[in-house]
Amino acid sequence: MNRAIYTLLFAQFLTAFADNAILFAAFAMIMQGGGYGDWYRPALQASFLVAFVVLAPWVGRFADQHAKGRVLTWGNALKAAGALLLLAGIDPLLAYAVVGIGAAVYGPAKYGILPDLVGHDKLVKANGWVEGSTIVAIVFGAVIGAGVADHSIGWALALVIGSYVVSLLATLFIPKTAVKPRDERPAVRHFFAMMGGFFTTSRARFSMLGAAIFWAAAVVLRVMMTAWAPAVLMTHNTSDIANLTVFIAIGIALGAVVVPWLVPIERLRRARLAAYLMGFCILILGVTSDPLWAKVVLLLIGVTGGIFVVPINAALQDIGHRTIGAGGAVAIQNFFENLAMLAGTGLYTLALTGHIDPVAAVLSLGVLVVIATTIVAWHLPKEPEPLPPALTEQA
Repeated sequence: MNRAIYTLLFAQFLTAFADNAILFAAFAMIMQGGGYGDWYRPALQASFLVAFVVLAPWVGRFADQHAKGRVLTWGNALKAAGALLLLAGIDPLLAYAVVGIGAAVYGPAKYGILPDLVGHDKLVKANGWVEGSTIVAIVFGAVIGAGVADHSIGWALALVIGSYVVSLLATLFIPKTAVKPRDERPAVRHFFAMMGGFFTTSRARFSMLGAAIFWAAAVVLRVMMTAWAPAVLMTHNTSDIANLTVFIAIGIALGAVVVPWLVPIERLRRARLAAYLMGFCILILGVTSDPLWAKVVLLLIGVTGGIFVVPINAALQDIGHRTIGAGGAVAIQNFFENLAMLAGTGLYTLALTGHIDPVAAVLSLGVLVVIATTIVAWHLPKEPEPLPPALTEQA
């Protein structure tokens, strides 16, 4: 671990803090403002995700063809602009969509820069540090953002904007990384060609789709908390709901710390076991009504999720770094992750219009995680595969 990594961790901590604080500030705005239907909260989350899917063919290429530290700076600037729009009273769906555009630009550079800063043997560890610091930021962002927003939404948004600005300044101190030559090929066609190349190897396919399962489950579960917690645990304010999500975040951080010893990058197949455990823990949550046990189960969901997602992130970055570029690989991963999150939040929004029981919704999520993991882990080899020619040709 070197000074560049620590600078990245600091910048990532602040931007992740702000990303979560602004979400709970928006939730508080909706809960205090009135006039919003139950569908609005999952729709708000979906407005953030759209940019990751729509811009995927361009943001990965953009991250690889520019110094990734500068790409992080531009992403933070866009996020701050979205927060300013929310502070100015623009409709939350539109303002949060602008934050999503900044996050879509930021994402491929955040993870794509790691292979440039550390060697292959430290990649899982570096991912664990980034994931762990991000989760700690999520904890503080959720708790502090929700707590401040319950008293003053304006002050909460001012805190968010300040965090984005400081993170932006920190990224200026990240050393310039190597860039790929400008690619004149049509972005959309090349993006889907790269995607096709990734699907020719089961490790890359498992990494892409496995990350999609994790993030879809995490986002849908976070939105479900706003309906499940009041109905089952009798919590009725933003701070109490945010405190529940903290236990998931702490669990992910713990999982990220221990995962280098449990699932080294050469033994990626082991990660599927953690995904199964995560699904079963969600099922247990669905039949839990005691607040203390609910927190314990949420912690276990986070631990198993962290053990699952960190090594598959590292594997995909490693494959991308050696072929098409880490930024391009992360953009493909983000495409699938956010497409899955959009589908998940869309289905949940549809279920809410049919007045689905909150407990039934949580149980359904657990079943879907187990089934999806079985499908994407099918025929996953025990040993690493050679890089397919299709990927090398797309580089």
